[in-house]
Amino acid sequence: MYLSRFMVFSLALVLLGSCGSSKDVAMSKANNESYKPLEKSLLWKIEGNGAVENSYLYGTIHMINESDFFLPTGTMSAIDQSDQVVFEIDMNEMNDMGSMMGLMSKAFMNDGKTISDLLNAEDYKLLEDKFAKLGLPMMMLERIKPAFLTVFAYDIDPNGMQNGSIKSYEMEFFEMANNANKPVSGLETLEFQMSVFDSISYEDQAKMLVDALKAGDSENDDFKIMTDMYLSQNINAMVEMIDDDEMMGGEDNNDILLTGRNKNWIPVMADLMKTKKVFFAVGAAHLAGETGVIHLLRKEGYTLTPISHIKN
Repeated sequence: MYLSRFMVFSLALVLLGSCGSSKDVAMSKANNESYKPLEKSLLWKIEGNGAVENSYLYGTIHMINESDFFLPTGTMSAIDQSDQVVFEIDMNEMNDMGSMMGLMSKAFMNDGKTISDLLNAEDYKLLEDKFAKLGLPMMMLERIKPAFLTVFAYDIDPNGMQNGSIKSYEMEFFEMANNANKPVSGLETLEFQMSVFDSISYEDQAKMLVDALKAGDSENDDFKIMTDMYLSQNINAMVEMIDDDEMMGGEDNNDILLTGRNKNWIPVMADLMKTKKVFFAVGAAHLAGETGVIHLLRKEGYTLTPISHIKN
């Protein structure tokens, strides 16, 4: 059951590591001179355009080493001032094991397809050795969609969520909201997130997995690099890093994982802000770029202001 729960939650990290596009930044210079790279800040104040009062937007990293966890100045105040906390998904679903187990079928490939069908012998051995080190037998993982396994490629303790060595910003904010009796909700459903990868071929997912494995065994470990960018709150650099068409299997996949979802969120956010002060917490890779949430909200008439990036 632990493996099932960890796999479902790991989708959030997979999405963060799979969405974003520095092409958005490059295109903005050519097609929209009003867009400029953003200030280094994870926390942004949202005002105007019919919003009842100030709301806030926070860029999360879905998993981080406990020693690196921090909250920028103003974060606790922003949560305290908010009436509701809104995540990519309703975090109540993450704590409902019945719902999670009911969705686990979406983690498996169709038509009896297995990982060994998608990888050559060398890459399969690389995957097998990695999972053996983690104590995860391949027989349990053969039919799981490759994208769901990508999180295990990085230097992350698979038991970290339970032993405290790994923290989740979503889980921390969820606990804060519960302690303050603040309602929580999501911009999309867990079922939708689980189904996102249905639009990406298993072959592309397998390539993403192998690329992540090879990067995780080198000095170019994406998780470590992304963490460093996060600690410096450089949301522009995070977007640029993620824009790797070879790693992602093509620009169309970036559109599936990022652009379309960002656009879908804007009207949901707007409706919520008409009546409530909201603290939105979404993956930091969703913030920057011409199709990032900050620019899309500004295009709708909202004023977004970065809040001091000094750590608490």
